[in-house]
Amino acid sequence: MSDTPIDSSKRTWLIATGCAGAVGGVATAVPFVSTFQPSEKAKAAGAAVEVDISELKPGERVTVEWRGKPVWIIKRTPEQLAELSKLDPQLADPNSERKPSEFTPPYARNGHRSIKPEILVAVGICPHLGCSPTEKFVMGAQPSLPDDWKGGFLCPCHGSTFDMAGRVYKNKPSPDNLEVPPHMYLSETRLLIGDDKKA
Repeated sequence: MSDTPIDSSKRTWLIATGCAGAVGGVATAVPFVSTFQPSEKAKAAGAAVEVDISELKPGERVTVEWRGKPVWIIKRTPEQLAELSKLDPQLADPNSERKPSEFTPPYARNGHRSIKPEILVAVGICPHLGCSPTEKFVMGAQPSLPDDWKGGFLCPCHGSTFDMAGRVYKNKPSPDNLEVPPHMYLSETRLLIGDDKKA
């Protein structure tokens, strides 16, 4: 071991360099560690969404985003509701029995797949390959639809068709009905999408 004393200017330089390195290391580590914390946007993405449906008229749809998915809220007309029970023989899963826990909560396992018969709440994503079906609410013959069409949705990617309750027709690519997300009514005109603890 050398007994040569270290020059005081070198010592100052070494201490200053060491301190600067430590500060730089902390400055680099803080943003890196903070990336492990969920952002406000990420927190909000999983949060329930409150929706006012007081202005929604029969035959209209409003779309909101929940967990990055489009959720449709549709107010069905009396004519659309009346046709639902007549369609059961044409549907692949009319009673939502295939994957009830995944796609249909208990309070929506009925012919209209909803809490209130006139209001459908459904995720607007086809279970086949994730395309977004288009609304085809008008009844009657139309391109890519049967002549006795009763209203519903058509997935443009591979031709899956769904009725006004989001139930898939037989012999279509989609393996399941459209998903009904957890939801509940806070009042007659306010819906909470993403939470159903009191439903």
